[in-house]
Amino acid sequence: SRISRKTNKCWSSRYRFSQGSEGDAMDVKLLRIDSRLLHGQVATDWAKNTAIERILVVCDQAAGDNIRKTLLMQAAPPGIKVHVLTVSKMLRLCRDERFEHYKVLVLVETPVDAMRLIAGGLNTTSVNLGSLSFDATRKMITETIAVNEQDVLALAWIRRRGIELDYRKVSSDPKRDLWKLLCDKGLVKDKLDHDQ
Repeated sequence: SRISRKTNKCWSSRYRFSQGSEGDAMDVKLLRIDSRLLHGQVATDWAKNTAIERILVVCDQAAGDNIRKTLLMQAAPPGIKVHVLTVSKMLRLCRDERFEHYKVLVLVETPVDAMRLIAGGLNTTSVNLGSLSFDATRKMITETIAVNEQDVLALAWIRRRGIELDYRKVSSDPKRDLWKLLCDKGLVKDKLDHDQ
């Protein structure tokens, strides 16, 4: 069902936008939401077409799981290093001047983690959604994307910051407007004001 105005207000007050931070040192070529994180499409397509040097997998659960962390690092495409980080560590690194020349692809598992990064000061003009796995809390809106209320609230928060939302599997696919899709599914209103 459509998210309520009251819920939106609570969400907005919880996640304040760190617009006054010193800004990013890293050159974020792509911020992608993908419940599978690093897999073939990312390693062979997005990494090549975004001309990045490193892939940063930002996921608190994966960073705390040594087996999962090792598997993600082993999936690195040739010549590109993969690092698995917590959200808090990523926010420290992205503002560190020592990393200002790094061209990176940032992968997160959920819209909420993307929102946490942006709220913490990560600079990006667009967010790409690859896939979100179905579970008991989520509703399918495409063949590969399922969302719940938290996902929709996080995406609405991101859009209010003027950040483009698109969904596509690989870079050669045409850009599709994720916000329009959510509107068409009746999950959000077409226009958002600050209080929604």
